[in-house]
Amino acid sequence: MPLQLLYLIVLRVFGWIALLARSQTSKDAEILVLRHQLAVLRRQVTAPRPSWADRAILSALARLLPRSHRHHLFVTPRTLLRWHADLVRRRWTYPKRRPGRPPTRPTIRALILRLAAENPTSGYRRIAGEIAGLGRKVSPATVWAILKKAGLDPAPRRSDPTWAQFLKAQAEGILAADFFHVETITLTRLYVFSVVEHATRRIHVLGVTANPTAVWVTQQARNLMLDLGDRTSDFRFLIRDRESKFTALFDEVFRAEGIRIVLTAPQAPRMNAIMERWEGSVRREILDRILIVNERHLRKVLAEYETYFNGHRPHRALNHASPLRALPDPIDADIEVIRRDRLGGLLHEYSQVA
Repeated sequence: MPLQLLYLIVLRVFGWIALLARSQTSKDAEILVLRHQLAVLRRQVTAPRPSWADRAILSALARLLPRSHRHHLFVTPRTLLRWHADLVRRRWTYPKRRPGRPPTRPTIRALILRLAAENPTSGYRRIAGEIAGLGRKVSPATVWAILKKAGLDPAPRRSDPTWAQFLKAQAEGILAADFFHVETITLTRLYVFSVVEHATRRIHVLGVTANPTAVWVTQQARNLMLDLGDRTSDFRFLIRDRESKFTALFDEVFRAEGIRIVLTAPQAPRMNAIMERWEGSVRREILDRILIVNERHLRKVLAEYETYFNGHRPHRALNHASPLRALPDPIDADIEVIRRDRLGGLLHEYSQVA
């Protein structure tokens, strides 16, 4: 900034020296032209924004003008005084120090908020203890103030578990059931009843029918219990919607095995998100790419896709493994891969040559 101001001053001095060689008539004409240009610019520009160097030069030159001519400037005397006050304020500004203890480090503040978010049952004293175990001493009062300022309750149990947290914690013991329909070539609507295991993402296509009665649905539930066998005791919850096809007799099949029925809210597909995701996968990968002739054809297609889904298709929730197949150990050597087609080439399975 000082160099810029010095440069402008030197530039103006050389300009004044050059004016000495010009005639008075030429100077007067130039003044008239400049005044007219200034009047034109004032009609277009309402609030000019000069730089600090422009302000310094205008303030210095304004003192050389007669008082009667100072009102022609695009700044008022009050503006000149404010500029001078700003310069004084900058000249005598000292670093300010807040009284009291130094503020908490941003990293410690972020750590406190993280612990509070990840541990809703921990109070501010528990959080202070956790930080002390990491080698950082923070007063419980400081933790309390940070949580309060962030809008969090310093007391334990700041919020109830969300539906996603509940499903993740109980995934080992959750089944989910639902229907989806398929239109055939003849526009006959067929209903598919399936159940998915939350922990392993394993799918069970229980049946296909054009008339899903209560007796039929209950029989499919009994067949599922037989298929699970000794694994039935591993499950504690069954998630289903409020479809009228699920009757009290259907629920009793699961309650007899100690499985509790959990109903989703009306028009809330996210409460049964894993089942909705399975239905979306089977539609995108198969049903939207093939014409279904009849019920028998649909059973065959779904049986083929169920085998592929459980035994080969990678799942992000399983770290890209399949429900019935673990990932092999990584190898560094070159491998030779073969492809196996399913459903006329709609699905591809890749495996390593032995």
